[in-house]
Parts: sequence; structure tokens; C-alpha cells
Amino acid sequence: MSDEKPVREPIQEDARIDALEARLKAAREREEQRNRRQVKGVDANYRSGDRVLANLLGGIIGGLVIGFAVDALFGIAPWGLLGGLFLGTGSAFRSIILSANTRPADPDQGGDSDV
Repeated sequence: MSDEKPVREPIQEDARIDALEARLKAAREREEQRNRRQVKGVDANYRSGDRVLANLLGGIIGGLVIGFAVDALFGIAPWGLLGGLFLGTGSAFRSIILSANTRPADPDQGGDSDV
């Protein structure tokens, strides 16, 4: 390498570039804040879907088990099973309709807190 000075001097940074970088950084932080996920934990809609599925499966399976027990106890082969199935399904739909008519707790007032 030579000891001679380069013909061109390096360009000094302009204050406008520093201001632009600061504004870009602030804009990126605001954008990250705006795009951050607001809901933490499990969503209320997800919980209500799980509740509906549990009611439906529990009603049908419970009705089948009770109907099978009635069939085994009284010896009325398919009728206890079919009756239990229909009663369990009806009970499940009744429970789903009742839970759909209730308003979920407002998360701002300290209802369920899933963190």
C-alpha cells in the first residue's frame, strides 16, 4: 500500500441523513407496536368452540353409553341405544344453544385471565 493520500476525501455524514434514520427507526417501532398481536393466550372464540365440541361429543357419547346400559339391563336391544342417542343429541344441542345465548365475559373487567 502506498502512503499517499487518496484524491477524494471521505464524505462527511449529513445531519439530514441522521434525522432520516431517526425518523425511520421511530416509524418501524410504531409499525411493530401497531402490528403486535393484541390477544394473549387463548382467544374467547376458540374457547367457545372447544366448549361446543365438548358438549356435542359428551352428549352423544353419554347418551350412547346410557342407552347401551338400558339395553343390557332390560334386554330391549336397539331401542335403548337409539333412545339414548337421541336424548344425548338433544341434550347436547340444548346445551349448545344455551351457551350461545349467554354473553361472554368482558376481558377488560377481569373475567377469565388466560396468560
